[in-house]
Amino acid sequence: MEHRKKTRKIFVDGVQIGGGGPIIVQSMTKTDTRDIKSTVRQIKSLAAAGCEIVRIAVPDAEAANALGGIRASVPIPVIADIHFDWRLALEAVKQNVGGLRINPGNIGAKWKVAEVVSACGSNNIPIRIGVNAGSLSKKLLRKYGRPTPEALVESAIEHINILEALSFRQIKVSLKASNVPATVEAYRLFARKFRYPLHIGISEAGPAFTGTIKSSVGLGILLFGGIGDTIRVSLTAAPVEEIRVAYQILKALGLREKGADIISCPTCGRCEIDIRGLATKVETYLKNIDRPLTVAVMGCVVNGPGEAREADIGIAGGKGGGILFRKGKIIKKVGEKELLKELLREIDVRSE
Repeated sequence: MEHRKKTRKIFVDGVQIGGGGPIIVQSMTKTDTRDIKSTVRQIKSLAAAGCEIVRIAVPDAEAANALGGIRASVPIPVIADIHFDWRLALEAVKQNVGGLRINPGNIGAKWKVAEVVSACGSNNIPIRIGVNAGSLSKKLLRKYGRPTPEALVESAIEHINILEALSFRQIKVSLKASNVPATVEAYRLFARKFRYPLHIGISEAGPAFTGTIKSSVGLGILLFGGIGDTIRVSLTAAPVEEIRVAYQILKALGLREKGADIISCPTCGRCEIDIRGLATKVETYLKNIDRPLTVAVMGCVVNGPGEAREADIGIAGGKGGGILFRKGKIIKKVGEKELLKELLREIDVRSE
């Protein structure tokens, strides 16, 4: 795996992004921002799952006015996601958000941009330039014919130039598309030219199954190549699932350690117990474990402990029962009906 690209350091309400700091996990609320109670409830559930920054859609003035109450009630920084209307951005700053996601080229006259930038600068609020393949300018689409990686990068440069001309450099950038190869190449091209921290993600990745695969492939390639300072997995699913997938991607690459991990064999003709059912139940149980712990659910007493030697604890099934093991060493034999109970008891002991 390549070393992380050296990027500038910025802070979103005290959370460091870039500069060699940890890769920060983000999500976005799926509630009506104007419904403060529901939005706060969802953000708290995200924070409990490990979300470190949350983005909130701000479609109108009522939503903008709700930001202060939301921010005061949640434990993680809030980023206001705004399109086109500079007045919403100014109100978001007044409401004490930690950051803005706004493309300066899309909010009108230069004086409007200057007002927003001045307000952000005075309050140490960074701006994310969020380039998306689905919202490129007509000029760029005419030039490139479609949302190519080069078009995404050129769009980002146009927005960066606007901010830099106003002496503003508290910037992070995203270049997202639903097409994985195009997204990866856009980030690679950008990373060769700039040191601004990068928020990476695959846009409109899809429902849980499809979106997890596309996000894992795209983000995995980028992270393995040293690109990415903060990530969001975009799923048509509950936002907490986005956090779980994000941490699994980071954990698979050895970049972050949070929560428990499960190893389970695919099963074969040697398997004589319901490993699939056991693995599903164990995976569900592990969702509530916050500390790093690797648990194995294996189908073969002969090979299971050896194949899962690096697991902290595990079970391996045999005819009518199985074994409980730690770090590849057998602790005891257990009947089939007791396997799950014994494993969960051991998980509880190890996670205290």
